[in-house]
Amino acid sequence: MKKLLLATTALVVMAGVAGADEIKIGVILGFTGPLESITPAMGAAAEMAMKEVSDSGKLMGGSTVVSVRGDSTCVDAAAATASAERLVTSDKVAAIMGADCSGVTGAILQNVARPNGVAMISPSATSPALSTAEDDGLFFRTAPSDARQGVVMADVITGRGITSVALTYTNNDYGKGLAESFQAAFEAAGGTITISAAHEDGKADYSAEVASLAAAGGDLLVVAGYIDQGGKGIIQGSIDSGAFSAFYLPDGMYGTPLIDAIGAPLNGTFGDVPGTDSEGAATFQTMATAAGFDGTASFTGESYDAAALIMLAMAAANSTASKDWSAKVMDIANAPGEPIQPGELAKALDLIAAGTDIDYVGATAVELIGGGESAGSYREYTVTDGKIVTDRYR
Repeated sequence: MKKLLLATTALVVMAGVAGADEIKIGVILGFTGPLESITPAMGAAAEMAMKEVSDSGKLMGGSTVVSVRGDSTCVDAAAATASAERLVTSDKVAAIMGADCSGVTGAILQNVARPNGVAMISPSATSPALSTAEDDGLFFRTAPSDARQGVVMADVITGRGITSVALTYTNNDYGKGLAESFQAAFEAAGGTITISAAHEDGKADYSAEVASLAAAGGDLLVVAGYIDQGGKGIIQGSIDSGAFSAFYLPDGMYGTPLIDAIGAPLNGTFGDVPGTDSEGAATFQTMATAAGFDGTASFTGESYDAAALIMLAMAAANSTASKDWSAKVMDIANAPGEPIQPGELAKALDLIAAGTDIDYVGATAVELIGGGESAGSYREYTVTDGKIVTDRYR
């Protein structure tokens, strides 16, 4: 049973409790690097939730919430750690919304969040290894683990009658974890992986990698990479050489920038990305459009939800101290309680202040399991006439 959530708008003089004050939340994403085309929308989604709460005047005595951005680079653990360290020690953020990619998220968790006792909620770090990482109760994620995505990928591909694929993955925690999960599920379903080969991001030429994949063959090339670097390069090289004409693209490869860059040869390409057809998802899309960003971009709903959970947990704890609000996240995110949709954060704050349980549903039908990760729903899609068309939800 969820514990009764108690909060008050009265000013309380104690460490970690804010009155009508400014609360800083770090937003650390790969604003440069292999996901730089999708992170602006992710940041905008998190900041939309912060504005919603600030405008309500109902968080802890009318406190406002300020975003402080940091660049994770997605791939450089040292740079990401330095960026997070600045947010915590210099900017004095009370929480971290991020990071995005799994490797840098793990580095920030171990090198910054745990030593400084600062909690973080990632909207997009999906490595299965994060499920069992030591986190002192400070780490959560609104994106599902790739342990589930690998099974979804296998189901989608075998469901289309394809039994033989080549697999390439970016050589980091995200790529390795997803490749291993997918290979296990696909082979268990009777499929054949002709080759499973890592690729490095940031190269100018991927002809050698494409040649190896082509030599192994397969009816489809599965690209578990990044939309702005290696994954894109391998797809372009495959098309240019005629090595492959059919591709499967999971979440790191999802987005209109790839389609805009490559064009008609991607028609017929299919894949998956976390997503749901819930009421909250539709509401979030409308809110995103009004706010001027693309709410269909990867992990935007998850970013809004991550920021919302941080602030609602602070309200439930009546504290900005991570040791306090992190203990409320699972209560806020799960039933029982009054369902809370996007755009209803002021309502949620009122209910919390009244001592009423809430169940934050949000943009992605949030349900946190285990140590605090999303149970996960996925949207299966196909590129048709240069557009991303939803096929079904899983």
